[in-house]
Amino acid sequence: MPAVNANGITIEYESLGAAEAPAIFLIMGLGMQLTAWPDPFCEALFKQGFRVIRFDNRDIGLSSKMEGLGVPNLAWASVRSWLGLSVHSGYLLSDMAADTVGLMDALGIRAAHVVGVSMGGMIAQMVAALYPQRTSSLTSIMSTTGSTHLPRPSGEVVKTLLSRPTNPRDPQSVVDHYMKLFGVIGSPGFPIEETELRQRLEKSVLRSYYPAGSARQLLAIIASGDRTRLLATIKAPTLVIHGVNDPLIPVEAGKDTAAKITGAKLQLVQGMGHDMAAWPLLAEAIVSRCRHAW
Repeated sequence: MPAVNANGITIEYESLGAAEAPAIFLIMGLGMQLTAWPDPFCEALFKQGFRVIRFDNRDIGLSSKMEGLGVPNLAWASVRSWLGLSVHSGYLLSDMAADTVGLMDALGIRAAHVVGVSMGGMIAQMVAALYPQRTSSLTSIMSTTGSTHLPRPSGEVVKTLLSRPTNPRDPQSVVDHYMKLFGVIGSPGFPIEETELRQRLEKSVLRSYYPAGSARQLLAIIASGDRTRLLATIKAPTLVIHGVNDPLIPVEAGKDTAAKITGAKLQLVQGMGHDMAAWPLLAEAIVSRCRHAW
């Protein structure tokens, strides 16, 4: 896969489709690489006449690692945030939005349809708010406004998310850890065959496993705080998609996101949790949103 220098860092990306086709930028979530976007999902968008660009966010995959920032104390950062105190982070979601726009610049793309899941949805929201002239449409999936008044995930989900593999040096142990995580946050209405999921996770872990980057990304989310006021400035045609059965970011967060963006359309998906298992439905909805934005 190619890489470019953008916004002062190196970004690994993959482009599918003709250079002159309308571009869709796919922004992945916390700790997940560009490979977390299912290949059939990307191909479905490409077959509808779009140029599809997926990339590794900073601090993950094959993009630049911000090693000089160290490993954050997330527990202390969470306490400060809960108390309403400022949280310092080496970078924020706004910096990751600037990475996205920097990649657009490097590829010579004036404007794009911006699609993000989970943390990627937060970044996509920032792109739409801070760079309106670069945003043809916004699709925010299984994401949130960052409001502290919204319901939180259950203790079991948080414990599983923050747990570590039994042996972080053993790829199979890391895969087992991810299998357990997706078993907790996955989509009950869109089950994935276990062998298929394991194969995908093995490929991802062998490509890159960098938990320190995930921790710094999570710190960036905490430090960036509530985006409610910023979301009110978004003018791009917006689609908000959320799983009714999402145990990590409860469905109320999707409803809140749609309510805070003027004119946003909300699509709730029964049986969808916090993964990409419902990708055929997601691809269809994204294509419809992008075409109506023209």
